[in-house]
Amino acid sequence: MCGIVGYLGNREAYPIVISGLQRLEYRGYDSAGIVLNNDNETNLYKAKGKVATLKKIAENKNTKGKLGLGHTRWATHGIPNDINSHPHFSNSGNLVIVHNGIIENYNTIKKELSARGYTFNSDTDTEVLINLIEEVKLKNNCKLGKAVQLALTNVVGAYAIAVFDIQKPDEIIVARLGSPIAIGIGEDNKEFFVASDASPFIEYTKDAVYLDEEELAIIKLGKNIRIRKIQDDSFVEPNIQELKLNLEQIEKGGFDHFMLKEIHEQPNAILDTYRGRLLADKGIIKMGSVDNHIAKFLNAKRIVIVACGTSWHAGLVAEYLFEDLARIPVEVEYASEFRYRNPIINKDDIVIAISQSGETADTLAAIKLAKSKGAFVFGVCNVVGSSIARETDTGAYTHAGPEIGVASTKAFTTQITVLALMALKLGNLKGELSNSEHYNFIQEMSLIPSKVEDLLKINTEIEKIAAIYKDAPNCLYLGRGYNFPVALEGALKLKEISYIHAEGYPAAEMKHGPIALIDESMPVVVIATKKGHYEKVVSNIQEIKSRNGKIIAIVTKGDTVVKEIADHVIEIPETEEAFTPLLTTIPLQLLSYHIAVMRGCNVDQPRNLAKSVTVE
Repeated sequence: MCGIVGYLGNREAYPIVISGLQRLEYRGYDSAGIVLNNDNETNLYKAKGKVATLKKIAENKNTKGKLGLGHTRWATHGIPNDINSHPHFSNSGNLVIVHNGIIENYNTIKKELSARGYTFNSDTDTEVLINLIEEVKLKNNCKLGKAVQLALTNVVGAYAIAVFDIQKPDEIIVARLGSPIAIGIGEDNKEFFVASDASPFIEYTKDAVYLDEEELAIIKLGKNIRIRKIQDDSFVEPNIQELKLNLEQIEKGGFDHFMLKEIHEQPNAILDTYRGRLLADKGIIKMGSVDNHIAKFLNAKRIVIVACGTSWHAGLVAEYLFEDLARIPVEVEYASEFRYRNPIINKDDIVIAISQSGETADTLAAIKLAKSKGAFVFGVCNVVGSSIARETDTGAYTHAGPEIGVASTKAFTTQITVLALMALKLGNLKGELSNSEHYNFIQEMSLIPSKVEDLLKINTEIEKIAAIYKDAPNCLYLGRGYNFPVALEGALKLKEISYIHAEGYPAAEMKHGPIALIDESMPVVVIATKKGHYEKVVSNIQEIKSRNGKIIAIVTKGDTVVKEIADHVIEIPETEEAFTPLLTTIPLQLLSYHIAVMRGCNVDQPRNLAKSVTVE
């Protein structure tokens, strides 16, 4: 949500910043802006809409400058327009800021500043913040870094900011609380990059520093980065990390959309997730983060899973996995509700926090709450060095690689993969799975990538089904057991990218309300794999058919019963019931994708959505 890109060095900043903003478009935004400083001449260009619009505005104007800050804004305070777009200047015109997050007490600060003669052009909390920084700087006659630090001790909320003074164009001040920010370091400190994540500067440097909560960095040409704690002014040694990301991973690679590319990456993503963990030839699972804390897992009376969106659906699958395979009670909570309802958490509980980005604000708050109550917190995330990776006691990376499309695809299947490995390992150690059962599960898991590969070959078949239902106003998704969460996820995908209203239900709940909606114009997607509650689901399908509903059924290869009833049948390879979500979700992702494309929707950047929700 929102994106920051900055450059300070000897190159021209404009192409670096604009390219970086385009790479951050996946985060979701409604306006964009850039400021460039060249020998004390400063030029500002802002526009409602896409980065492409900003480029058109700037293309015939002065874009010279070795210092630049860019921003893509997702509106919070003030409507999307040119004035509210970032960057923002202080009243004097000397200080410039870009900001992700929300300053909750901005209105109180604004009234105080207004009483002192400050005026405001925009409706944003960000313009209030830059004027607060200016007021502190003038009042205390201090350097910019100190002024930013002092100002931030007076704000309530979340932020990632980059600030510079046009009179000192060799320095940028960066700070964070609740919103991620990364700093790329060029050779010999001759250039620096600032961004919401590392993707905007990956081709320029492999060295990066990720600021921790309530840290402020002073970036100055030719100098080492200095980092201090905002609250107590103590200095922190920069932790310079080597980036594993590469440019090829964040390009489309010949696919029309990032989402389609990421759907097709799932065989390799799942393989990379269990690589080194699932040792099929030895029949064992090795997970250091579990092995090193095995007593906590084996003695846990309960697992509480906290997550949002697609990650919450992965958590629901994990509930079945842990309870079925390891016989550990599980509760799955929306992180946004968990953090506010005074939950009962005990010291022998394990809290598993799931997030693709590792920056989800509600999930981070839930982690802090759980830790404050003495729980052991295990993180499952994709982004190395993210906030959740640092805040949790331990955890496991999914190794899915960058996911640029806003609608999560490979994040879902790789999260399930990690959670399945954990459940299998604990089930065996607890004696709930015999060695032979454990071995058989491991062998089957090793075949999942090739089975996903086979499923992707029916893409054309799914595209034909999509063409039939692309204009449907509503859609219903039904599943049972392990595939109830997949029904929820399938409905979410369709809503997110095609804007068709869709709902997921346990198949048995259809008779408790949703059946009233079924008629000849209502497509119903039913997950009806042979293992599990097959006969019950077949009965549900017959009930739909008798009311003229249009049935798209996901079935196990070779199924004949459902084929006679359903209007369309999509076959998946046979596998263990516990692993079916890894397969049944693939055709639902493709169905949503093709429907969205046919409806002319922006698949990778659906309206009103952001990849990483870093504010409430």
